[in-house]
Amino acid sequence: MVFLPDEARSLPPPPLINKGSVWLGLTGWLASLLDNAFNQRPVIRAGVHRQILFTTVGWFVGYYLVKRTEYVYAKLDRELFEYIRHHPDDFKAAGI
Repeated sequence: MVFLPDEARSLPPPPLINKGSVWLGLTGWLASLLDNAFNQRPVIRAGVHRQILFTTVGWFVGYYLVKRTEYVYAKLDRELFEYIRHHPDDFKAAGI
């Protein structure tokens, strides 16, 4: 998968309840409520299955976006530590 390379499998998975999942799940639920409102249906009571579907899709998209973000940050950290290891003269400790 181009979105998440195979080397991301070595990272621990993010928790199921994280900030990205909660926000995008809430956004999916609000999108289904707005769809009901725009189509002049009862906002809360109509299309409960659609509300559950939109919330679930938002939740999983948020989960994989958090997973991708953690992979990008881990890759950046690895590259920076590798640079520091190859150039120790540039990163000497302050003389105390």
